[in-house]
Amino acid sequence: MDIEQLRDHCIRKKGVTEDLPFDEDTLVFKVLGKMFALIGLQKWEAAEKAINLKCDPDYAEELRAEYGSIQPGYHMSKKHWNSIYINDGELHPKFILELIDHSYDMVVKGMPKKLRDTL
Repeated sequence: MDIEQLRDHCIRKKGVTEDLPFDEDTLVFKVLGKMFALIGLQKWEAAEKAINLKCDPDYAEELRAEYGSIQPGYHMSKKHWNSIYINDGELHPKFILELIDHSYDMVVKGMPKKLRDTL
């Protein structure tokens, strides 16, 4: 899976924008201004492919127990974020896209109804 596939999947979702709010290295995808995915560009270029995604805390624990490629979120809340490491091929690309969808849905679910309704 390459970064363009991840980017295209994220950006196609309703209400999504992308920017570099922290530095020139961290690509962030937001839905209506709330983060749901982050990619370290320098690490990606150095073949350390990973994406940080929001996750339901219970599901996050299940995923971490089942997959070595899913770890507590690097530089994020360990309870609500996972780092998904893509290098080793353990995770099927379709599953990675499903995890992105879950992250997006978690963020949208946490928004006030009035904001959700704009999507």
